[in-house]
Order: sequence, then structure tokens, then C-alpha cells
Amino acid sequence: MTMKSKLAAGLLGIFLGDFGLHKFYLGRPKMGLLYLAFCWTAIPAVIGFIEGVIYLLSSEEKFQSKYVRR
Repeated sequence: MTMKSKLAAGLLGIFLGDFGLHKFYLGRPKMGLLYLAFCWTAIPAVIGFIEGVIYLLSSEEKFQSKYVRR
């Protein structure tokens, strides 16, 4: 089982979410490419920021089970 750092995922989402780097880190490359395709708009940046905050505020168990791809 691969464990990912919720701190790393949260910070990637907050600061580099417009490029989808948090999705690539979590093992979701298709979603990462979707964020990358629309990085010229503000939409991925806003969503990435919100997701980053959600990652940081969630419990470790919930983060690992819900957001990390196995």
C-alpha cells in the first residue's frame, strides 16, 4: 500500500493546483492533465486551492482512503 503525504498534497494543491501537480502526486494523471489543459483559466487554481485545504484538514485515514489512488 502506497502512503502519500497529505501535507505535500495539500501544499501542492494550494500553491501549484492550477497545474494539477497535486493530482499527479496522488496518482491521478488523467485529472492532472485536465487541470493542466485548463491552467490558463482561474478555475483549476481555485479548485486546487480548495482541494489543498480539504486535504490538510482531513484526517490521515480519510485522506489515504479517499484521495490516494492504490
